[in-house]
Amino acid sequence: MSDLLLEVSDGVARLRLNRPEKRNAVTYAMWLAIAEHCEALATDDSVRLLVVTGAGGHFCAGADVSGMGDVSAADYAAANLSADRALTAFPKPSIAAIVGSCVGGGAQIATACDLRIADTTSRFGITPARLGILYPAPAIERTVHLIGPSATKHLLYSAEIVDADRALRVGLIDELLEPDAAAFRVDELAALMASQRSLLTQMASKQMVADVSDHGSITDATMAKWDAAAADSPDAREGIEAFIEKRPPDFTWTPGD
Repeated sequence: MSDLLLEVSDGVARLRLNRPEKRNAVTYAMWLAIAEHCEALATDDSVRLLVVTGAGGHFCAGADVSGMGDVSAADYAAANLSADRALTAFPKPSIAAIVGSCVGGGAQIATACDLRIADTTSRFGITPARLGILYPAPAIERTVHLIGPSATKHLLYSAEIVDADRALRVGLIDELLEPDAAAFRVDELAALMASQRSLLTQMASKQMVADVSDHGSITDATMAKWDAAAADSPDAREGIEAFIEKRPPDFTWTPGD
């Protein structure tokens, strides 16, 4: 069975890390496959949202250190970076559904997603200081933006594993629920966002938020791009009509329009 499983249903793509015997530790081949899947899903108009999760009670215990010597350090770093870039650049909404271990490369994957929903079994850590290696620079930048310099330094300097309550308190995760409730919430939110919310609004918002994070403001080019897309989109008319008629909207805009 594949170490990385992909299922697409009702507009939701579910990418599942599938090495439960290794707590879903990511191999070199898995980093490459994550990039390939994300790049393909980004241009698939049948996909409106991505959920990333893990099999067997864990999200991801990090990179598979035992296999790092199978390829050169440069090749491994390139594969990791390609996966990181593909996840962060994924233009549609993404959710990390976190249970159990979310450590090292697992935290890197989770923070590359837009939202993180965790259950009370989850534990978090950024642990390169245990190995004397460097955490990928894009992941450090992203973590600083997400939880601030001090909390990032604590995780990096100490390599301690922190519980879900602390992760919620510092902003590493967005929602924390009991296991059954967390699984239901991920499915509920994914279905809502994929079927009853405008992908145009979501994708425009994602790029605008990224602009603010990267540049301090929304660029003129971004505003012009999405103003033009909105002018040609049927979503605004449909959204207003559905609101007046008190029915769920049927948004149809896709990036290919």
